[in-house]
Amino acid sequence: QVQPVESGGGLVQPGGSLRLACAASGKSFSDYAMAWYRQGPGKQRVLVATITSDGSTDYQDSVKGRFTTSRDNAKNTVYLQMNSLNVEDTAVYYCNRYPAPFWWSWGQGTQVTVSS
Repeated sequence: QVQPVESGGGLVQPGGSLRLACAASGKSFSDYAMAWYRQGPGKQRVLVATITSDGSTDYQDSVKGRFTTSRDNAKNTVYLQMNSLNVEDTAVYYCNRYPAPFWWSWGQGTQVTVSS
């Protein structure tokens, strides 16, 4: 069973940037649509961004224009570039396949904290 490994989180001031990475094993990674999700304190996990196998992307309205997702299929890795971060972006960020019926086991996620 594949379990993604997320990295790149940390503490950043409002207005700052972070780049998250998610590595996943498997020979068919390039065939899969992938997504980033986040779970804020006391909140449910929600979809943030998606990227199809051919690189088409879509974003939750609250992150459009600030977040960019990309993928490197040679490295079995997807990325989430996050700019102009604000306190509402504080959450644990996860990646997984998209959509839900195809989910792998969830990884540990990576904590992003936006605070001054």
